[in-house]
Amino acid sequence: MRVLLTTYPEKTIFQPMVTLAWALRTAGHEVRVATQPGFEDVITGAGLTAVPVGRRGVGNWRRLTEAYPDLAEAERVGLPSPYDAAVSGVGTREEMASGYASILELWHKQNNFPLVTGLVEFARAWQPDLVIWEPTTYAGAIAAAACGAAHGRLLWSIDVFGAARERFRALGPGPDPLAGWIAGYGRKYGFAFAEELITGQFTIDPVPEPIRLDTRLPTLPVQYVPYGGAAGVPDWLKRRSDRPRIGLTLGTTATEHFGGYTVSVPDILAALSDVDAEIVATLPDAEAAKVTEVPANARIVPYVPLHALVPTCAAVINHAGPGTYLTTARYGVPQLAVPWEFDEPELARRATVHGSALTLTGSEVSGKAVRANVLRLLSEPSFTTRARELAARMAATPSPNDVVQALEDHVARRNA
Repeated sequence: MRVLLTTYPEKTIFQPMVTLAWALRTAGHEVRVATQPGFEDVITGAGLTAVPVGRRGVGNWRRLTEAYPDLAEAERVGLPSPYDAAVSGVGTREEMASGYASILELWHKQNNFPLVTGLVEFARAWQPDLVIWEPTTYAGAIAAAACGAAHGRLLWSIDVFGAARERFRALGPGPDPLAGWIAGYGRKYGFAFAEELITGQFTIDPVPEPIRLDTRLPTLPVQYVPYGGAAGVPDWLKRRSDRPRIGLTLGTTATEHFGGYTVSVPDILAALSDVDAEIVATLPDAEAAKVTEVPANARIVPYVPLHALVPTCAAVINHAGPGTYLTTARYGVPQLAVPWEFDEPELARRATVHGSALTLTGSEVSGKAVRANVLRLLSEPSFTTRARELAARMAATPSPNDVVQALEDHVARRNA
């Protein structure tokens, strides 16, 4: 097959696509990854073939934070409308329609408009059999419909997009800003609107079943296999620590797109300074500079491959970003989540209900509270037991290689 993957140019959104792209490639299929110009090095650095389409951009979050800094920080807190309805189960159709109209202008149009024309032109020229798109890169569905290819979504977290859509449609007929916007491209490129242009013909879901946000959409579960970019393992990580190791990692989005972390790393390190453990904190330079006194039991590094660090840890403190959460879950390590933005609070809540994690939110977060919860993770065996059970569930989920067969079958049925 010819398989086209597409996303907007953000590393944390692209990286969850890489291992499936590798599996497709090693199964003998031709694979291309298309996004805006300027992102080619990230794609080729993953060993994949990049196709620049559309016009160069700086990324939606950067545009948003530069143009509307106050709005950007406000949007950072939890799920915005209409996606909050996916977990709250409340909201009228009028409220959700208003949410769709707003999120279209702030997010989806900003990310998709620069891609659509070039992506359609490339798809019509290359004629892929299958298009796999990140769940808000609707340009992928539009291009697939324009060239007649099969297509589906590849999730990077819980499916708030599909769940919100199901609730919205269940509330009855009425204005539908998202459908109306995509239908406009259908009139331009010669296809009729169908709901699959929003939710895909199928959905590939890497979130393990106990944590997954279920929908009634056709779903292909896939084992989460971490990829965080090219990196090497430092010498100190090759040796076992003589004490329990605690990881502290708060992701890149907070510092690359917003004003920094929402928690005080110096306070956390100070509170953990008397714990008989080795603390490994991965901090960008700007955040590391805020730590004026590094405790004797702490090691601060700018970056370390998470899939190499996590298996050596007894617990990990993190922001419940999906890549960080899923990588830690894969290795059966209990987690303390300090979530803030978009899907993080709900992902952390689900992990806590499962029993493999603890969560501190908002004003609950302090050095003292982090210390108390970390000590619980280290001293109460149930957290490790549940984390290992979850890891076993993940390991039993079909691998990316296994999912390739299901994708081949889907295309074959569609072409029969």
